[in-house]
Amino acid sequence: FVEIQKNSKIGARCKISSHTFICEGVRIEDEVFVGHGVMFINDREPQATAGGSLQTEADWTVVPTKVCRGASIGSGAIIMCGITIGERALIGAGAVVTKDVSEGTIITGVPGRLLRKRT
Repeated sequence: FVEIQKNSKIGARCKISSHTFICEGVRIEDEVFVGHGVMFINDREPQATAGGSLQTEADWTVVPTKVCRGASIGSGAIIMCGITIGERALIGAGAVVTKDVSEGTIITGVPGRLLRKRT
């Protein structure tokens, strides 16, 4: 029950939990935990049509996202495109991450905010 789209990359020894969506342009490094129902986004301005016709792949550009080694993403989190989640960072369940996350920090809430450094 996980969708992993083309041109995404998942490293070694990762755990990807059910009902997670990993879209094109997402790069997950080694030893990353992704909880249930995590949603990655790869388009800042999604649209159904372009010039009156249904949009095709040629009508938009993938905005890449990187999840660094050893990071953990809690269930139900939403990860906006164009950001980097640093090594060993922890994203709390249900957080909406809209900005880069520094190495070894804990982010929670909507929008995601720094809770504290990880010990």
